[in-house]
Amino acid sequence: MRSADDVLLLVDLQYDFMPGGALAVAHGDEVVPVVNLLAKGFGHVVLTQDWHPAQHVSFAANHAGRQPFETIALPYGEQVLWPTHCVQGTEGATLHRGLDVPHARAIIRKGHHTDVDSYSAFLEADRTTPTGLAGYLRDTGVKRVYCCGLATDYCVAWSALDARAAGFEVVLIEDASRAIDLQGSLAAAWTQLAAAGVTRAQSADVERGAV
Repeated sequence: MRSADDVLLLVDLQYDFMPGGALAVAHGDEVVPVVNLLAKGFGHVVLTQDWHPAQHVSFAANHAGRQPFETIALPYGEQVLWPTHCVQGTEGATLHRGLDVPHARAIIRKGHHTDVDSYSAFLEADRTTPTGLAGYLRDTGVKRVYCCGLATDYCVAWSALDARAAGFEVVLIEDASRAIDLQGSLAAAWTQLAAAGVTRAQSADVERGAV
């Protein structure tokens, strides 16, 4: 079992991000058994759940004449418009039923503010509104955050970078994550992660305590 200083952060393992979902990540379902094995080695597991109101500002359907993956300017900066996904209470927002993490201690719901998007488990996209996760982790004695889930180059990378900025050691578990890789976004994310001091690891190395 990992040290009590460690937490496994499982990002957005929900049906809308799985194959066939509204914002599918290719092969996203393949991470579920990998994550289940990893979780057995952690006494502390936290899940995130994208949790949007139907009228969320990031949905292309809420902007007349706009299409998914176009961008618009919002008060906090440029915003990608997404297909409607992970709407509160819908099947698409549900955590994958194959997840076997009954000992998970917390679920952080993000993206529930109508007027601001959220990728990171720590901060909304305005970069000022906290989710409360950093404070919770500090209060429970966490020093190292092991991140994985969907998608590597968006919510997982943003969470890893914000965990580093909050002062935690961070490991991103590559084979327990899958990427969207839109216009070079995966390579760009890995460059940012390396520059921030995030460790890149494989699940087997984590399981045997090598990282």
